[in-house]
Amino acid sequence: MSDPTSPVRRRPSRSRRGDAGITTAEYAVGTAAGAGLAGLLYTLLTGGLGERLITSLFDHVLSLLGVG
Repeated sequence: MSDPTSPVRRRPSRSRRGDAGITTAEYAVGTAAGAGLAGLLYTLLTGGLGERLITSLFDHVLSLLGVG
């Protein structure tokens, strides 16, 4: 038997040992995906498509309001 006054050392469970870097990896993937989406939206909205989209959106809203 072991000495009851000695500190008990327990090994971490298998699930805790394997998850050490998971959250960091998830943040990295999420950040990369967000940056890619932002770049894609910037490219689309600063080109001709974005101008046409915003113009048609404003025209539609103004027509709903009865102004345009």
